[in-house]
Amino acid sequence: MSFQVQPSLPTLLPALRNWFDSELGQELLQRERALLDRVLPGLFGMELVQFSVDSRVKLWESSPVQHCFAIAPQLELGMDEAQLVALSHEVPLTHESMDVVLLHHALDFTPAPHQVLREASRILRPGGHLVVIGFNPLSLWSPRRLCRNRRQTPPWCGHFLSHRRLSDWLKLLELTELKHLSGYYLPPFDNQRWRARCRWLERYERGGVGHYGAFSLVLARKDIAGMTPIRSGWGLRRLINIPVAKPTARGQMRENR
Repeated sequence: MSFQVQPSLPTLLPALRNWFDSELGQELLQRERALLDRVLPGLFGMELVQFSVDSRVKLWESSPVQHCFAIAPQLELGMDEAQLVALSHEVPLTHESMDVVLLHHALDFTPAPHQVLREASRILRPGGHLVVIGFNPLSLWSPRRLCRNRRQTPPWCGHFLSHRRLSDWLKLLELTELKHLSGYYLPPFDNQRWRARCRWLERYERGGVGHYGAFSLVLARKDIAGMTPIRSGWGLRRLINIPVAKPTARGQMRENR
């Protein structure tokens, strides 16, 4: 399975950070946070880890998980204690140790996105949840990727994985997809005035029409094979009362003797 050849992540990081600092990048992050605020509060546990390409971005503010930290691709100045420096496709975490794994564009900027997803599944506990955020190829942002002068610049050099491909990978890893959401339906104009003229497209986002936003959010759960969920009492049959013979008067007289 081949992917678009892109520069190494250490080479991309400075330009990628600058893009996230732009007005367009900040608007995208704002929409991603808003969509995560609808998903993360319902995911409980003790440990949450975020795979991110920008160590400054922390998206777990709305999570009820007690211990949250991030995995950064390289050591940088100003990093706090809640960060671990490691490659996203070689994570030094034990098997089934995380309750929630959040991939923030980690599959877009890596030479082996399927290996990153496999690592995320490996460290996820049974019953834990996986949240994947990535650029959507079925959006108004895709035509801009076709420009030759932008194929090697972030974020347009990202893989932009389709939902169908991601769903196939989740099935192979025995992960059950629960939700598929999308956000930010505006075109990627650098000029804010041009983006403001296209605000009418946001009604499709509010109406939930299709999955054509600039980014996609997929929520999956790691189920345990062989387990059967317990049904509520409404669907269970009532127990049959077996009649028991009452003691006779002769039996009571014998006991009294």
